[in-house]
Amino acid sequence: AAMLPALRRCRPGSVPLPALAAALGPGPFPGLCPGWSPRAVPVRGRKPRHDPPAKSKAGRVKLPPPVDPEELLVVLERYRQYRLVLSALRAEFRAEVLQRKREERLAAEGSVEELEEHRRLMAWNDEENARQRARREERFKKEEEEQKRRKLEIAEKQARKMEAFQEEKEKEVLQLQEEAKNFITPENLEARIEECLDNPRNYNFAIDKDGRIVKRTVLS
Repeated sequence: AAMLPALRRCRPGSVPLPALAAALGPGPFPGLCPGWSPRAVPVRGRKPRHDPPAKSKAGRVKLPPPVDPEELLVVLERYRQYRLVLSALRAEFRAEVLQRKREERLAAEGSVEELEEHRRLMAWNDEENARQRARREERFKKEEEEQKRRKLEIAEKQARKMEAFQEEKEKEVLQLQEEAKNFITPENLEARIEECLDNPRNYNFAIDKDGRIVKRTVLS
């Protein structure tokens, strides 16, 4: 609505060229409205902070995207390992840079004694590290031998248990073989029947509290 009066003033007419040029000023398109220029066109930009939200987005609730717990644990573990590796590399590079700067400073100052002292201390440090490494390797070797000895003892104990078990089973088999001699088979069935008939046994009797037979019926 505010631009309509300005557009009405831009109606073509018989205007002298010098006056028109003076009225337009340095505009890039002569012959148009004196007060109009492409640089004066309003440009759409960001909404100010104090403006209320749009009606279409008034009730919108922003929810974070769903996260898989297993994937989150894997990502966190990988980030932890990455940070550890990166911090170790940074510490290593920082130590190298500091060592190089220290040597350059000592060399620039011409302090040969300090440089020699530093080299001597570094040599002692290397020797101490080698000694500790040898002790550690010796300890690992002893632990490995002890573990092998324990495994051997366990294997021997298991072998002894297996031998005792086999001996016990062999005794049971021999006992069963000995008892099998008195088993009734189709071959000795007739003989066992005749033996039972020739030697009848009476199991119809009564006993007292001490296990003595007090009454026995007579076989008919």
